[in-house]
Amino acid sequence: MTTQPETKSFDELTRYIRVRSEPGDKFVEFDFAIAYPELFVELVLPHEAFEIFCKHNKVVHMDSNMIRKIDEDMVKWRFGEHGKRY
Repeated sequence: MTTQPETKSFDELTRYIRVRSEPGDKFVEFDFAIAYPELFVELVLPHEAFEIFCKHNKVVHMDSNMIRKIDEDMVKWRFGEHGKRY
């Protein structure tokens, strides 16, 4: 018997962020993804708006393992080899 994967509505999908700016910067630069951390958009918001955005979307911060895998995949697509720049 095959089980069907759990289907979530759009509102139930996990939202991920990865902050790329430094804590003292005027704006928060971050990556935002819905359901698939490797498929993200780059956004920039003032700190107060960023806090509201995070609360509204109930974001999950990408962990170091997710970040490493995403970075390795980006290098692979840019340079042709998984995890290597040269």
